[in-house]
Amino acid sequence: MEKYISAFGDAFMNSVQWTWKSVLFEVPWYTNYFWGLTAISLLVWGLEMVFPWRKNQSIFRKDFWLDGFYMYFNFFLFAIAISGFYKLLGLIFGDLGVSATTFTIMDISGWPMGVQLVIFFIILDFVQWFTHILLHKYSFLWRFHKIHHSVKEMGFAAHLRYHWMENIFYKPLKTLGVMILGGFEPEQAYIVHFFAIAIGHLNHANIKITWGPLKYIFNNPVMHLYHHSYVLPKGSYGVNFGISLSLWDYIFKTNYIPEDSGTIEIGFPGDEKIPKNFFNQIVYGFRKLQK
Repeated sequence: MEKYISAFGDAFMNSVQWTWKSVLFEVPWYTNYFWGLTAISLLVWGLEMVFPWRKNQSIFRKDFWLDGFYMYFNFFLFAIAISGFYKLLGLIFGDLGVSATTFTIMDISGWPMGVQLVIFFIILDFVQWFTHILLHKYSFLWRFHKIHHSVKEMGFAAHLRYHWMENIFYKPLKTLGVMILGGFEPEQAYIVHFFAIAIGHLNHANIKITWGPLKYIFNNPVMHLYHHSYVLPKGSYGVNFGISLSLWDYIFKTNYIPEDSGTIEIGFPGDEKIPKNFFNQIVYGFRKLQK
């Protein structure tokens, strides 16, 4: 038991120290996600100001500050809080004989780094696309995903406005994806992570981008806005589930872009019942379960 308690405490403190060192610029720039997230956010926000798609939308749109808080809460504060539990799970699985390579299907560790990064990116994006569909399809999961879809004016910070339980849903499948690839992240995986942050911010930004012919590969703000549409195609529980890649939606016929004015209503029927403040939003799904 002592080793579990020690591991939990060490993981928590290491996460706190790494985050604090990041704030103080004491970690390598390429792994400094605090200032990386901040820089990407300021850049995309600047693009929203200069090239606004919905010109009547305020720079400080509805829930701007709430969504900004969600960004740092989900990316750092919750990551710190949960780090000890993830370490415990790793130890428990290790004691049960389950290692990082137990489910390896293809070991990419010996492949060229560029190929490793592309495969890593594609596999993890598919896992997230699949998980995203589950969040919409099953009512238990949708209770929590509603928080993300309660956004009524779209902007870059809406990217990371989501209930902390979504981390719990995504993490196991993402971990399985890593295990399938040999149980490790490529040395330059930070490139994939920063690229994913940038694409996610742009997808939610008040900017009209389609990427031209590349729209069939990469997700974009026009496509993703319809993912948040208040009115969905009849009989559908969602469309355009892509995270960084739109490829999966086109392959599996979940794509839907009827027009590109950017003026559609977003949200979902009943979104007026979603609490307006952070604390009530993060306990909302659990209250529904109790009822």
